[in-house]
Amino acid sequence: MFERKSHVLFIFFIVNCVLMGLMFAHASITQKKSAPLFDEKRELVGKLQLTDLCLFTDARYTRHPTMADLNTPFQDHPLSFEHFPSGSVMPLPPHLKHKSIR
Repeated sequence: MFERKSHVLFIFFIVNCVLMGLMFAHASITQKKSAPLFDEKRELVGKLQLTDLCLFTDARYTRHPTMADLNTPFQDHPLSFEHFPSGSVMPLPPHLKHKSIR
């Protein structure tokens, strides 16, 4: 069926391009369908006057990266390990990366 290996590669690229096109079409359709839901959420946020995004709910220093400081992960003991799973997933906030130790 395929005379050369390059034909297999060409078919592979064509199939992947079609799949990528289908993914973009699906994303566009989903975005249009969920627009009313986002409008409802935007109205609720405005009505409740919510100001910050809550990323994780386990610990106060993982709720939002801007609220973290250097010592809150070790508030129980200076040598304690991180015991919340989100602390290992959440990267260090940019404002704490280049701070000098006092």
